[in-house]
Amino acid sequence: MSRAVLSLGSNIGDRIGNLRGALATLRAAGARVVAVSPVYATAPWGGVEQDDFLNAVVVVEDPVSRPRDWLTRARAAESRAGRTRDVRWGPRTLDVDVLDVDGTVDDDPELTLPHPRAHERAFVLVPWFDVDPDAEVAGRGRVADLLAALPADERDGVRRDDTALEAAR
Repeated sequence: MSRAVLSLGSNIGDRIGNLRGALATLRAAGARVVAVSPVYATAPWGGVEQDDFLNAVVVVEDPVSRPRDWLTRARAAESRAGRTRDVRWGPRTLDVDVLDVDGTVDDDPELTLPHPRAHERAFVLVPWFDVDPDAEVAGRGRVADLLAALPADERDGVRRDDTALEAAR
């Protein structure tokens, strides 16, 4: 059984609809959604002026998928949402990052595992901790410890969006 952890983010258009669409695309491609975190609102990262993101983390399984299969599914979800890659770290209808696949460590430039910056981003670690408090980022440590090591203001910048939670599940 292949188990992947994916990060979902959207800050253009119907953000909740985009997150919901990602889940639908994953399910349509045969993935079993094991867990969906609460939805969090976060300020954009990377210095490009834009609206806040809604972020969530999902845990998915499939009996035969390999890491590249999860990347293909992530890109299909982004494509379905009309994602364009015009500006690095710019606004997007949907961003789906493959954070982890079965604890794999791989430095392939197309799909580096675990995600190379997951361990330093509160908008990833907070919802990941919600779905799996015992999770580890391979080669980096426990999600709980990585989250605790981040500056308080960074953790506090990840705000739970309870109104969005029910709509996205």
